[in-house]
Amino acid sequence: MKDFEEAHVGDTITNATTTNIEPLPGFKPMQSMVFAGVFPLDPQDFQKLEEAIGRLTLNDRSVTVQRESSAALGQGCRLGFLGTLHMSVLVQRLNDEYGADVCVTAPTVPYKVVYKDGTEEIISNPAVFPDSHDKTSRILQVEEPIVHATIMVPQTFIGEMMELCNEHRGIELEYKFVESTDRAVLRYQLPLSEIATEFFSSLKSRSKGYASFDYEDAGYAPSDLVKLNLMLNGKPIDALASGVIPRQLFEVAIQAQVGNKVIARENLSAMRKDVTAGLYGGHYERKMKHLEKQKRGKAKLKSLGAGNIHVPQTAFFEVLSNKGGK
Repeated sequence: MKDFEEAHVGDTITNATTTNIEPLPGFKPMQSMVFAGVFPLDPQDFQKLEEAIGRLTLNDRSVTVQRESSAALGQGCRLGFLGTLHMSVLVQRLNDEYGADVCVTAPTVPYKVVYKDGTEEIISNPAVFPDSHDKTSRILQVEEPIVHATIMVPQTFIGEMMELCNEHRGIELEYKFVESTDRAVLRYQLPLSEIATEFFSSLKSRSKGYASFDYEDAGYAPSDLVKLNLMLNGKPIDALASGVIPRQLFEVAIQAQVGNKVIARENLSAMRKDVTAGLYGGHYERKMKHLEKQKRGKAKLKSLGAGNIHVPQTAFFEVLSNKGGK
């Protein structure tokens, strides 16, 4: 073997000339259920980050690693994890053991795209998700991963747990009480994307810490999903569906777009210098003349190409660390 990734847990290793040993069937490879992009805050640290990830995955074969390039965040890696807890532990180890300062994108799940010619494709990166609103689209349907979740909770909080599952597109499968106890067992079918972020925290909060939660993979199910693009002055950004955008010398249009249709828009006002501060007295037309000149200058600046907004990497880091605003 020239690469340690060729070795899988459960493989039978024996001499090539041995013929009287029957290989064991081995174990089923673990399947990544949550994906996230990991990017260095300093683009020059990518090689260091890649080496650190390689060392960590030597003793954690459940993590999948694939190089990824983002126009907003630069060069990085897309990692696959067993869950959000698994993701947070590995990211913390990157920082504690290797001193890697990283920006981690919001966790996503793999989606299955079924095409009209019968082929299928698993997509874990939202940036490469095909646009189903394109008239030439070959997409027949999109399927999302689902899980069968089991919640054990005191009877006092049954209503809260049912409400929480319903808010996250849950479908009730089973509801029963545990004999000789004050606890109930709820089983729900839930989309994996709904429990990949804040579901567990909400469950613990609403049950005051008394509820337990477990889930198992239940395959894929058809779902009505579309790709949402975020545009800055008509230019797409691929890293996030939200961002902390610094103010510019000109107005910035922030748009959410599905296909060719804009479904939401917000304008970020331009920074404005008080060009009339040095004017004392005189007719008001003097001030209007300076303001009109400033307005023409901003329009010229935008038309010369300065309207191509560069979103700094710190903006994405601020959002993803839950510190961001508008």
